Amino acid sequence: MSFKTEVIEKVSALLAAAFGLIAALAWNGAIQELFTVIFGEQGSLVALFAYAVIVTIIAVIAVILIGRAAAKAKREDEVAATRR
Repeated sequence: MSFKTEVIEKVSALLAAAFGLIAALAWNGAIQELFTVIFGEQGSLVALFAYAVIVTIIAVIAVILIGRAAAKAKREDEVAATRR
């Protein structure tokens, strides 16, 4: 792999991570506002733990689903490659 190709791949991965962080921060703000509406202005310890647990559960489910989709796509690529 050429140096130029490697740099482009690394920069694109870095940009994807940066946009992922921006999206995560946007969702974090939206979810925090939702909890403020539900639990009121004072961030009680119970509300903070509920927020952390719910966000963790959503993150775990998302990672599992993304992993399954990636594995399925890889299997489909392997099947298509063997047919060529």
